[in-house]
Amino acid sequence: MEILDYAFMQRALLAAVLVGITAPAVGIYLVQRRQALMGDGIGHVAMTGVGLGFLFSWSPVWMATLVSVLGAVFMELVRWYAKTRGDIALAMLFYGGMAGGVMFINLAPGGSTGNLSSFLFGSLSTVSESDVTAICVLAAFVVLVTVGLRKQLFAVSQDEEFARVTGLPVRFLNLLTAVTAAVTVSVAMRVVGLLLVSALMVVPVAAAQQLTRSFAATFAIAVAIGVTVTIGGTVTSYHQDVPPGATIVLLTIAAFIALTALATPLARRRARALAAAQPGGDPAECAIPASRPAG
Repeated sequence: MEILDYAFMQRALLAAVLVGITAPAVGIYLVQRRQALMGDGIGHVAMTGVGLGFLFSWSPVWMATLVSVLGAVFMELVRWYAKTRGDIALAMLFYGGMAGGVMFINLAPGGSTGNLSSFLFGSLSTVSESDVTAICVLAAFVVLVTVGLRKQLFAVSQDEEFARVTGLPVRFLNLLTAVTAAVTVSVAMRVVGLLLVSALMVVPVAAAQQLTRSFAATFAIAVAIGVTVTIGGTVTSYHQDVPPGATIVLLTIAAFIALTALATPLARRRARALAAAQPGGDPAECAIPASRPAG
């Protein structure tokens, strides 16, 4: 394929695959915890890390990782201890992160807010070899946590009180989930962009839930959707010269709409079959449950 003849596209496609795996992998736990917008908030905080990277001539990816992890820890501390004013503290954190990123990149030697756009909305040509190395290391961490601790993370995401009774370290696992989400934002920002990464965490999971209620099946389908749309969006971006982040998100939403349209008649058919199989069952009265994925 012609597209693979270019080194920058090889790097972009590798980064896209890793993003497609990691974003839904951590997103499924955020959806379970009803924290679907956490990725968006962390993305705002990570902008300060990008700005500091430009200011001190350090890797923006690693600086964004450091700052977003600190932001995620702060968000968890607010959730634990701030009962009434927590929303105000988080709002200041998010908007302060965005403003800090713009300010620091303007203060950087030769810096301008134009340099920030590739991190906000993704860019194919700016994915360097050092970025790919950082993305690979961070993606390995995300996969290790989300797959290796899937039972524990799922238990905490479903019911914190029950998980605490069973002896699980609930606060540590909550903190680990937040940190993993922060790392995922840093993994995805080069391809999808900081302002759009949250969609890739949430929408593939929501799309997968249209087809199955099993956690394992939802996890697998969500990752499959994530990889498909990131590769498709990257290739489309190359051929049509459009922003990769926006293209990937639009493809993800299109996948959600398509799977919803496919799942609705299938669910009704299964409901009618189940009702008909029960003695005295009335297919018209059989409701379709809308619960979260079961373990």
